[in-house]
Amino acid sequence: MTPTIVNPLADRLKRGDLGLALMIRHARTVDIALAANACGFDAVYFDLQHSPLPENDVSQMCVAALGAGVTPLVRIPDRDYGLALRMLDSGALGIVVPDCANAEDARAAVDACKYAPIGRRSGTTSIPHFGYQPVPVVEARKVLNDNTLLIVMIESVAALECVEDIAAVPGVDVLHIGSSDLSSDLGVTGELTHPKIKAAFERIVAACHKHGKIPGIGGLAGADTKNYDYAIKLGARFMSAGNEWALMLAAGKERVKAIRSLHSV
Repeated sequence: MTPTIVNPLADRLKRGDLGLALMIRHARTVDIALAANACGFDAVYFDLQHSPLPENDVSQMCVAALGAGVTPLVRIPDRDYGLALRMLDSGALGIVVPDCANAEDARAAVDACKYAPIGRRSGTTSIPHFGYQPVPVVEARKVLNDNTLLIVMIESVAALECVEDIAAVPGVDVLHIGSSDLSSDLGVTGELTHPKIKAAFERIVAACHKHGKIPGIGGLAGADTKNYDYAIKLGARFMSAGNEWALMLAAGKERVKAIRSLHSV
């Protein structure tokens, strides 16, 4: 059997298109992957840093995403590379690493998430990416390396100062700006149009372009859409476009408002 993998998000990003991920913080059932696909998202992004999602549930949703045509990504808690390995072995096609502060952090992430010769990821057999079919080990690992996205988050002044070195690390695919934490560390919490934030965005995107990495920006959900427009024109190509809970609340509020407007007292 010749091993093959389809990674819709990676394919879109390689073409220079815009890749959009639905962040998952509350869903526990596999149909969320189908819903994300129906909405047009390229990926489901399971946030294990800021939510109590059970690991087993996430693994099941990752497998469902593989079949549903959306890319399963998992954001791990700070440097929890044991969890990253289990998620990759259980169906994930990307790991999001929070608070990558320097090139050493980036190299540690590569070591944990990519197979040799790029990294030092531990190997296993019979994984869902290949339908649990036996596949040639060497070919399988190359296919997995090519299709596993490593996304490191730039969220601090320390990371900003080292961003060129981080972007130069082989095996890193995406530099993803954590707008909320970065704005706080810059002393302008939530002010996404502040000159400090815009200068940071521009510096990070420039480092990505210089070293062949994909720029991403998160933390824009709920903000004025002009911030999305600015980010896209700047060159951002990966975005976490909101979480399922916030989107449900927003849609629910709009529906209630619309129906109540029909009632005349």
